[in-house]
Amino acid sequence: MNNEDLSKINSFLSFKLGDEEFAAHVGKVLNILEMTKITEVPRAPEYMKGVINLRGTVLPVIDTRIKFGMPPTEYTTNTCIIVLDIDLDGESIHVGALVDSVQAVLEFDSSSIMPAPSIGSRYRSEFIEGVVNVDEKFIMILNMDAVFSSDELSNMHDKTKETEGSTAIVEIE
Repeated sequence: MNNEDLSKINSFLSFKLGDEEFAAHVGKVLNILEMTKITEVPRAPEYMKGVINLRGTVLPVIDTRIKFGMPPTEYTTNTCIIVLDIDLDGESIHVGALVDSVQAVLEFDSSSIMPAPSIGSRYRSEFIEGVVNVDEKFIMILNMDAVFSSDELSNMHDKTKETEGSTAIVEIE
């Protein structure tokens, strides 16, 4: 396979929210974490579950199901947090997205990605980059930067900073 062919292949991490399967470009995925205790943030938007400590930094965690107008996530052994690198006005912001389960890393040739449906979709079309048909089921490919819009991320970023400022970490020697 030459370099031109390789550039047409896209790797995506697929995950489930309810009965639906979605995918995010692997370039946006930094890590997949097992479920851990999430500290709630006062006066945060409903979809912001809270924050977790990720290697000494405060990571905001979003309930992706609420973000997409679904019932809140019910925690199971498969529930996990996908750590995403989101572009916010040229600045890299890290966000945790709660998902029901991670499925697989899939590779799609760019020609197999169909445009997002313009009508009849329950999800905002600007979130969806395209749709792929895998084994007779459709997987929606998400534009993760669009899912977490600038205003919402700025608000979350501010709430996270407030939390960092008010949460004193005391080390006892």
